[in-house]
Amino acid sequence: MILNNPSRVEIKKILDQAKTIAVVGLSPNPSRTSYIVSESMQRAGYRIIPVNPLADVVLGEKSYASLSDIPGKVDIVNVFRRSEFLEDIANEFMKMECPVFWTQLNVVDENVFNRLSDAGYTVIMDRCVKVEHAILK
Repeated sequence: MILNNPSRVEIKKILDQAKTIAVVGLSPNPSRTSYIVSESMQRAGYRIIPVNPLADVVLGEKSYASLSDIPGKVDIVNVFRRSEFLEDIANEFMKMECPVFWTQLNVVDENVFNRLSDAGYTVIMDRCVKVEHAILK
């Protein structure tokens, strides 16, 4: 499967313009990858909004049970859930006002990629936001 992710130039523009990242599956456990990546992005100046129904607060931010519970604007939805959950997450994503759907390494669903892309969203799959940020800053 070949995903037609945006170019690095486009990804840099996305990261430069974004201020708020909702992180689906953000764990409150500091040893988990989702926490490490999100903490790094928070230190880089992004507001992180945790989406985890089992957590109250992560990284000092109120956690929400779902994307639909988040008040206000989100610039990027970053997904740390397994690929089989992407269809449901994408359905919820499409009901909010957010231009970018991003999934972490090894989180891929070609049908979701194509559906969201065809609907006009920017989709980035199988890329680590922290790595991309480090490469492009």
